[in-house]
Amino acid sequence: MNGDTAVEMIWFAGAFALVLSSLLARRLPMKDWMKMALAWTAIFGLVFLVIRTWQIFA
Repeated sequence: MNGDTAVEMIWFAGAFALVLSSLLARRLPMKDWMKMALAWTAIFGLVFLVIRTWQIFA
């Protein structure tokens, strides 16, 4: 694992921890929790795709 990959993994773990802690702090029912978790996953996925596409074409 090179340095860049390690930094990316640490960033991802931190971002995931922030999202997870915000969902847990709200004490929502599991159904709502899952909808929000899927929404966050979609947001991070779209951001990843936009950045990856930009890197490929740049």
